[in-house]
Amino acid sequence: MKLTYFGHACFLIEFGEKNLLFDPFITGNPLAKNIDWQQIKADYIFITHGHQDHLLDVEAIAKNTDALLISNYEIITWFGGKGLHKSHSMNHGGKYKFEFGTVKYVNAIHSSMLPDGSYGGNPGGFVIWGQAGCFYVAGDTALTEDMKLIPLTCPKLDVAILPIGDNYTMGYEDAVLASDFVQCNRVVGVHYNTFPPITIDVEKAKAHFAAQGKELILPAVGETIVL
Repeated sequence: MKLTYFGHACFLIEFGEKNLLFDPFITGNPLAKNIDWQQIKADYIFITHGHQDHLLDVEAIAKNTDALLISNYEIITWFGGKGLHKSHSMNHGGKYKFEFGTVKYVNAIHSSMLPDGSYGGNPGGFVIWGQAGCFYVAGDTALTEDMKLIPLTCPKLDVAILPIGDNYTMGYEDAVLASDFVQCNRVVGVHYNTFPPITIDVEKAKAHFAAQGKELILPAVGETIVL
């Protein structure tokens, strides 16, 4: 697996022969001004919830790549109204086997409203596994004991992708506990430093993880890492 970070909570996972893009928010992010979204090659686009900072560029990238959208029923229906019908809707606790592997839609504790004020359904996260490995994308969420169900219902995680910016989601202190809950000591941190309310001390966050014997990976915008 390879991960390319596009800033905020947007990243692409090269999973076997398929490219999985998560929560596209690039053109509205000043930290991603050097990212050319038209060069992104996506086979699937995953959307964790309806806030603009997680789906601003979905429509443009989907039309440019012909990617299949995966999200909850409400978000998929909303994009269908925009003419994007290549999609697959899911709901909490369900899993589905795609050609690249299995996707399980799991709980997140957050809110969800679409940019035009429409109801965005309940927010969620994804656990994805296949021959290339297994990873968890928490989406925007508070720390929740529902995370303890993941090791009971999914294969062992290779990496967990967790929000660490606080204010709107859990901070890095709670993310350490989340890594305990999901039984994964390798964490990629997202959803931090984009806006003033989610600015954090990066070195302090890394030290806090290291003190617990865990690894916090914080790729630069545009950087590709091997997971």
